Amino acid sequence: MNILRKTILSMLLIPSTFAFLYAADGAAPGGNPLGGLLPLIVIFIIFYFFLIRPQQKRSKEHQTMLAAVKKDDQILSTGGIYGTVTAVKGDVLEVKIAENVKVQMAKSAVAQVIPPNQPVTPEIVK
Repeated sequence: MNILRKTILSMLLIPSTFAFLYAADGAAPGGNPLGGLLPLIVIFIIFYFFLIRPQQKRSKEHQTMLAAVKKDDQILSTGGIYGTVTAVKGDVLEVKIAENVKVQMAKSAVAQVIPPNQPVTPEIVK
Protein backbone atom coordinates (compact mmCIF):
# COMPACT_ATOMS: atom_id res chain seq x y z
CA MET A 1 0.00 0.00 0.00
CA ASN A 2 2.89 2.38 0.78
CA ILE A 3 4.38 1.87 -2.71
CA LEU A 4 0.99 2.57 -4.26
CA ARG A 5 0.71 5.87 -2.36
CA LYS A 6 4.19 6.99 -3.44
CA THR A 7 3.42 6.08 -7.02
CA ILE A 8 0.18 8.06 -6.97
CA LEU A 9 1.96 11.03 -5.40
CA SER A 10 4.66 11.02 -8.02
CA MET A 11 2.09 10.70 -10.81
CA LEU A 12 0.00 13.61 -9.53
CA LEU A 13 3.09 15.74 -8.96
CA ILE A 14 1.98 16.80 -5.49
CA PRO A 15 4.60 19.06 -3.92
CA SER A 16 6.69 17.58 -1.17
CA THR A 17 5.24 20.06 1.35
CA PHE A 18 1.91 18.22 1.11
CA ALA A 19 3.38 14.73 0.96
CA PHE A 20 3.18 14.37 4.75
CA LEU A 21 -0.62 14.22 4.42
CA TYR A 22 -0.25 10.96 2.53
CA ALA A 23 2.70 9.49 4.41
CA ALA A 24 2.24 5.98 5.75
CA ASP A 25 3.26 6.76 9.32
CA GLY A 26 1.53 10.16 9.45
CA ALA A 27 4.68 12.04 10.47
CA ALA A 28 5.53 15.33 8.85
CA PRO A 29 8.86 15.70 7.08
CA GLY A 30 11.58 17.67 8.90
CA GLY A 31 11.64 20.57 6.39
CA ASN A 32 11.26 24.28 7.01
CA PRO A 33 7.73 25.10 8.25
CA LEU A 34 7.88 28.50 6.50
CA GLY A 35 8.49 26.86 3.12
CA GLY A 36 4.76 26.88 2.36
CA LEU A 37 4.57 30.64 3.00
CA LEU A 38 7.31 31.49 0.53
CA PRO A 39 5.01 31.53 -2.54
CA LEU A 40 2.54 33.79 -0.73
CA ILE A 41 5.32 36.19 0.23
CA VAL A 42 6.58 36.29 -3.37
CA ILE A 43 3.06 36.94 -4.69
CA PHE A 44 2.58 39.79 -2.18
CA ILE A 45 5.89 41.36 -3.23
CA ILE A 46 4.90 41.16 -6.91
CA PHE A 47 1.49 42.71 -6.17
CA TYR A 48 3.11 45.47 -4.15
CA PHE A 49 5.59 46.51 -6.83
CA PHE A 50 3.26 46.12 -9.83
CA LEU A 51 -0.12 47.22 -8.43
CA ILE A 52 -0.09 48.86 -5.01
CA ARG A 53 3.00 51.08 -5.26
CA PRO A 54 2.22 52.61 -8.70
CA GLN A 55 -1.37 53.33 -7.61
CA GLN A 56 -0.13 55.09 -4.46
CA LYS A 57 2.30 57.14 -6.56
CA ARG A 58 -0.46 58.16 -9.00
CA SER A 59 -2.74 59.09 -6.13
CA LYS A 60 -0.07 61.24 -4.49
CA GLU A 61 0.66 63.03 -7.80
CA HIS A 62 -3.08 63.69 -8.29
CA GLN A 63 -3.40 65.12 -4.76
CA THR A 64 -0.45 67.49 -5.32
CA MET A 65 -1.97 68.55 -8.66
CA LEU A 66 -5.31 69.28 -6.98
CA ALA A 67 -3.60 71.29 -4.24
CA ALA A 68 -1.85 73.42 -6.89
CA VAL A 69 -5.02 74.36 -8.84
CA LYS A 70 -5.33 78.14 -8.94
CA LYS A 71 -7.30 80.88 -10.69
CA ASP A 72 -7.00 81.01 -14.52
CA ASP A 73 -5.89 77.36 -14.80
CA GLN A 74 -7.51 75.41 -17.60
CA ILE A 75 -8.84 72.07 -16.39
CA LEU A 76 -10.49 68.93 -17.65
CA SER A 77 -13.12 67.46 -15.35
CA THR A 78 -13.74 63.76 -14.85
CA GLY A 79 -16.98 64.26 -16.77
CA GLY A 80 -15.04 65.49 -19.82
CA ILE A 81 -15.84 69.19 -19.50
CA TYR A 82 -13.10 71.71 -20.30
CA GLY A 83 -13.14 74.95 -18.37
CA THR A 84 -11.16 77.78 -16.80
CA VAL A 85 -10.98 78.20 -13.03
CA THR A 86 -12.33 81.61 -11.99
CA ALA A 87 -12.24 81.14 -8.20
CA VAL A 88 -11.00 78.64 -5.63
CA LYS A 89 -13.00 78.34 -2.41
CA GLY A 90 -11.50 75.54 -0.32
CA ASP A 91 -12.52 72.26 -1.92
CA VAL A 92 -14.90 73.96 -4.38
CA LEU A 93 -13.91 75.46 -7.70
CA GLU A 94 -15.86 77.96 -9.75
CA VAL A 95 -15.27 77.07 -13.38
CA LYS A 96 -16.17 79.03 -16.50
CA ILE A 97 -17.18 76.54 -19.19
CA ALA A 98 -18.66 78.98 -21.74
CA GLU A 99 -19.45 82.67 -22.12
CA ASN A 100 -21.63 83.74 -19.18
CA VAL A 101 -21.75 80.15 -17.86
CA LYS A 102 -20.03 79.37 -14.57
CA VAL A 103 -20.43 76.19 -12.55
CA GLN A 104 -19.20 75.07 -9.19
CA MET A 105 -17.49 71.73 -8.90
CA ALA A 106 -15.55 69.79 -6.31
CA LYS A 107 -11.78 69.87 -6.60
CA SER A 108 -11.81 66.08 -6.63
CA ALA A 109 -13.71 66.19 -9.96
CA VAL A 110 -10.66 67.62 -11.75
CA ALA A 111 -9.03 64.96 -13.89
CA GLN A 112 -6.09 67.07 -15.06
CA VAL A 113 -4.78 70.59 -15.32
CA ILE A 114 -4.03 71.50 -18.92
CA PRO A 115 -0.69 73.29 -19.47
CA PRO A 116 -1.09 76.95 -20.52
CA ASN A 117 0.69 76.50 -23.86
CA GLN A 118 -1.58 73.62 -24.94
CA PRO A 119 -4.72 74.85 -26.72
CA VAL A 120 -8.06 73.36 -25.70
CA THR A 121 -9.54 72.01 -28.90
CA PRO A 122 -11.86 69.09 -28.30
CA GLU A 123 -12.09 66.69 -31.22
CA ILE A 124 -15.47 66.48 -32.95
CA VAL A 125 -16.34 62.91 -33.89
CA LYS A 126 -18.46 62.46 -37.02
